[in-house]
Amino acid sequence: MKLKPKKIKLGIMPLEQFKQRTIAIAKGHYRPKKNEPKIWFTSIKSLANVLSEKNQHLLRLIIDMEPQSIAELEKPTKRKANNLLRTLRTLENYGFVKLLPGEKGRQGRTPLIPKVIYDIANIEIYLSETL
Repeated sequence: MKLKPKKIKLGIMPLEQFKQRTIAIAKGHYRPKKNEPKIWFTSIKSLANVLSEKNQHLLRLIIDMEPQSIAELEKPTKRKANNLLRTLRTLENYGFVKLLPGEKGRQGRTPLIPKVIYDIANIEIYLSETL
């Protein structure tokens, strides 16, 4: 049985406007609505950097391969593990990926297992000051 795809809404809002929104939320003057974006970017350029074609390919590979370590992604991506880890940490910081601890290996290291959290991302661009 195929699971229902998990969707995330991404928002693009200028930094100053985002700061004002965050302060309003902290002060209790504004309460985010259920249908508002959960992940925010300050520009289309910053979104494009995080979800570049290369990173989208990496996310698809993780979904398809279900790797049990970052090392398993080295060959298909033609990237070194430390480079992949840096990219995966960025994707994790934005909430696209979770890096879960695996079982300890022979050398006493615990591998990190990358898991993609969302299957679909919808983008909303906020052009006005109000939500």
